[in-house]
Amino acid sequence: MDLRAAGEFARTPAQRRDEHLSWLRPDRAFFASGACHVLTWACRRASPELDVEINAMVRPGDPQVFHVFASVDEWAFDHCGWHRIAELEHVNAVFEGCAVESVRIASTFEVFCREHRHRPLSAFWSDPTARANRYVERLPGPGHRTESCHPGTDGRGVRSEGA
Repeated sequence: MDLRAAGEFARTPAQRRDEHLSWLRPDRAFFASGACHVLTWACRRASPELDVEINAMVRPGDPQVFHVFASVDEWAFDHCGWHRIAELEHVNAVFEGCAVESVRIASTFEVFCREHRHRPLSAFWSDPTARANRYVERLPGPGHRTESCHPGTDGRGVRSEGA
């Protein structure tokens, strides 16, 4: 899947006011803007055998995070699937028109939502967990053609050669 900045999929004012309109967007747009944090934690749950970290992008000096993604080693997972972290940061910096930094998030989903003003599951039109789980499972791991959210595996969670 081609790598595109999260901001390209920003919710419209109408979608911000109406959760059902936001819900009706295609999965990629939904998980790029407004539910990236839900997708990120779904990726972590799908890969318990890996050390999946939660990260967020911020503009230097701005305490508010604007995009959340999962990572394993140098790989980042978000609405575009798996790409190198440096590439993800680059496309978002170009779109935002400024440098971006990635910070590690060590809290739980619930604490993250509260501390970073992101919607908890109950604030969505419907619980997005199952939708996020399906999206994670259909995206191939980095450098592989298999259907997997597991970087460096053969799609069944088995480490691939060279991974």
